[in-house]
Amino acid sequence: MVDTLILDLLGPEEARRPPMALKDYSDEFKADAVALYESAPGVTYKSIAADLGINRATLREWVLRDRERRGVTAAGAKPAAAHRAAVPSADPDERVRRLEARVAELEASERKLATERDILRKAAKYFAGETNW
Repeated sequence: MVDTLILDLLGPEEARRPPMALKDYSDEFKADAVALYESAPGVTYKSIAADLGINRATLREWVLRDRERRGVTAAGAKPAAAHRAAVPSADPDERVRRLEARVAELEASERKLATERDILRKAAKYFAGETNW
C-alpha cells in the first residue's frame, strides 16, 4: 500500500532514487560563504550558491542569520551596485565621484576574489588531506 502511494506521488524514477542526504557544513565554510556574498555588490544568492555548490535557500539562511547576529537591518545590509553615467561629465567634482565609485567597485571585486581564493585554498588542503592548518 505504501509503495503504491509513493509511486503515485513521485513517479517510478523518483521513487527509485535514494533520498538526498543533509550536508553538514563547517562554521568556517558558512562564514566564508556569507563573507563572499556580502563582499560582492550586485551579486545574487543564486550566483554565489551555484559557485559554491550549495542551495540558494541555504546561503540565504546563513546570510540572514549572520545579519541578525550582527544586528544589521536588511535595508542597510548590502548596497546596490551603482549605475555609472554613460556620458563623461566636464564637472571635476562629478568625475572625482565617479572615479571614487569605480575604486570602491574594484576594491569590492578584489575582496570577492580574495575570499574565493581563500575558500579554494582551504578546499584544496581539505581534499589533499592536509587538515593541520
